[in-house]
Amino acid sequence: MKQENIILEKSYLFSVRIIRLYQHLMRERCPLRLADQIVGSGTAIGSNVEEAVGGQSRRDFVSKCSIAYKEARETHYWLRLLRDTNYLTLRQADSLLQDCEELLKILTAIIRSAKEDM
Repeated sequence: MKQENIILEKSYLFSVRIIRLYQHLMRERCPLRLADQIVGSGTAIGSNVEEAVGGQSRRDFVSKCSIAYKEARETHYWLRLLRDTNYLTLRQADSLLQDCEELLKILTAIIRSAKEDM
């Protein structure tokens, strides 16, 4: 039986939500620059986590997880900006921000733990 990898699963599902958000933003005629930024950083979290899992060394793993963390921070910024400029409702933003903050907490724990083992 294959063991579940929470960060892989959660970051992938978050990417799906971000792509759906992008589609919503396009329908709402959000400036393309903003929509592109959120889809770029929001999906990069999961892609970097995926790369980390396939890392060649502990140092490579930590590096990719650190990049995923930075992308999550950037995504958090764009979500707040979209909320505060009324492209997202408070409810939409709060749900996405909560998921993003959960990813940040998980990534922080993974990075700390991996660095202790180095």
